[in-house]
Amino acid sequence: MNVLIIDDERAIRRALMEILEYEECSVTEAEDGKQGLELIQNKEYDLIFCDIKMPAMDGLEFLAKAIKLNIETPIIMISGHGTIDTAVQAIKDGAFDFIEKPLDLNRILVTLRNAKDRNSLVAETKTLKTSVKKFKGSSIIGETEAINGIKEMIEKVAPSDARVLITGGNGTGKELVARSLHDFSARKKMPFIEVNCAAIPAELIESELFGHEKGAFTSAVKDKKGKFQLATEGTLFLDEIGDMSLSAQAKVLRALQENVIQRVGSEKDIKVNCRVLAATNKDLRKEISEGRFREDLFHRLAVIIIHVPSLNERVEDIPLLANHFIKMVCADQGIPLKKFDLKALDALKNIDWTGNIRELRNIIERLVILCGPIISEADVQNYSNSKI
Repeated sequence: MNVLIIDDERAIRRALMEILEYEECSVTEAEDGKQGLELIQNKEYDLIFCDIKMPAMDGLEFLAKAIKLNIETPIIMISGHGTIDTAVQAIKDGAFDFIEKPLDLNRILVTLRNAKDRNSLVAETKTLKTSVKKFKGSSIIGETEAINGIKEMIEKVAPSDARVLITGGNGTGKELVARSLHDFSARKKMPFIEVNCAAIPAELIESELFGHEKGAFTSAVKDKKGKFQLATEGTLFLDEIGDMSLSAQAKVLRALQENVIQRVGSEKDIKVNCRVLAATNKDLRKEISEGRFREDLFHRLAVIIIHVPSLNERVEDIPLLANHFIKMVCADQGIPLKKFDLKALDALKNIDWTGNIRELRNIIERLVILCGPIISEADVQNYSNSKI
């Protein structure tokens, strides 16, 4: 936990630092509000202790400016001249808590714990909002033998911390399997952090995964936490890991072996504790033989392997999927529920689904927008991808 102490009294800073460092916090000091304001614009902190009476810029002025900068870090105001009115005003202005001097050890520890809980709730709320928006109404839909096998595997594996490698073509639903593993795990209340390794340039992937220090490269204007840190106590999902550079693979391997990372531009080890799930549309054994993927990393990731079949391999699930998606799309579009006739569902089963579930979802949305209340076989034939 990164903590900033802003106080013009050196003795107070030192006393508070000793307590916080004993609680395994990383502490930064500032002598007044002006210096503290400069620090929070260049680095993210998990908690700030700020004195009220200080030269250059007092605590209440710092609080007002920090809130104006949309700093979400909880700020604890401290004062040796505290009154009830001052405390009430500080809380009204946006402070997380108010502590009087001389500082009480138990009071500080309780405040520290409350701030940690608050930060966890904020992170969880953001994750949940993203999840609800992106995956509203989603679940693993299907009753074929292959899909039932995946559901059973998730039920067995999710409660453990075993690493899982999810394989399958683009659009088959690998991310949904990863999310299900997280949702049924003991880490479900903590963040689910996703990294699409194929979408991030090779020169930026290490910064994205491990974070960076200010000045590590031209655009590094402030310290940044990496995805491994953000996923601490939760789940990190490395999607399309087969596209990761060999350099990044080596650092991921170390993180998995030792549970430590180093930010770009730093030699300091940072402990991490997250469950790692990975997915790929590539044959990693072939990638290993051709020198593009590390065999030792493969064995670290592939404790459990779950293969997601293509849609062409599970055509009997198409009616269930089609009816699931049509409900979602109609709700999103704010229109009355449309339906398929039986021949339309048969027509969907006869399409060659090269784009898998993602392609099916897109065609259902197209049919909902362009067709009448009952979607027919002719509609499917006219608006399938083969006709576009």
